[in-house]
Amino acid sequence: MAQFTYKIVEEDCTIDQLLREKWQAGKKTVHAMRMAKSVTNEKGEPLHWQETLPIDMIVHFTIPETTSTYIEDSIDIKVVYEDEHILAVWKPAGIATHPSSANETGTLMNRVFHYIKQHGGDYAEHIHRLDKGTEGVLLVAKHPIAKTLFDRLIERNDITRKYEAQLDGILRRPRGTINRPIGKDRHHPTRRRVSPNGQQAITHFKVIRRLENGTIVEAILETGRTHQIRVHFAHLGHPVTGDTLYNGSETESGIFHLTATSLTFVHPFTLEPLTIHA
Repeated sequence: MAQFTYKIVEEDCTIDQLLREKWQAGKKTVHAMRMAKSVTNEKGEPLHWQETLPIDMIVHFTIPETTSTYIEDSIDIKVVYEDEHILAVWKPAGIATHPSSANETGTLMNRVFHYIKQHGGDYAEHIHRLDKGTEGVLLVAKHPIAKTLFDRLIERNDITRKYEAQLDGILRRPRGTINRPIGKDRHHPTRRRVSPNGQQAITHFKVIRRLENGTIVEAILETGRTHQIRVHFAHLGHPVTGDTLYNGSETESGIFHLTATSLTFVHPFTLEPLTIHA
């Protein structure tokens, strides 16, 4: 099961309104909580779902039947930020964010699930993903309601995702916006390309510094298409260094130079602005 507390900040709010209207929690989750009488006050007494709750009241939520199914990998992870609802971890380059099949191991989520289990939890689901070759900060939900709310933030582009990339060649423009749709490359199973029939994709960038034969840029995603930063800069003729899939120059390590450096959003539970730096 998963547990968290919440301080009531809404006027004329009931548990039913909070779960169904404000948070739009899943029907299965809400039903399980109602049947288990698992929403309580600080004394552990079940609350009536239609009762108006006073401002500043602390409510305890327990969500039964919430278990993720990842196989544990007992490898330490670097925790960047953690609260009752989310975990932000550092994803190394060279490993996938999550398994592609039920029995797969060796991914970041296998390691994260081990950490969660070691700390008494049994639920962990990634909120977004990073390409296998990308390193940086990644968000994980610690209970299903957090997963629902943060998925919604991602869908509405309410999480500002910053990256730092090293590009091949000297990018002359000091800053700009790349607004080019991205679709699948029909000639390659994993590549994407700029395509008039693709999905809208917008990347904002500014040059941080120029190297002898390369450029360091900061990029901010307004949309989150697969390989977006990699495709957009390759389209400009400046692929990410080491990203041979998009004709970038090779590196000795075989890893391309792209890092997810920070995430900024208004926390949907505390309503406080939060920036998580890698």
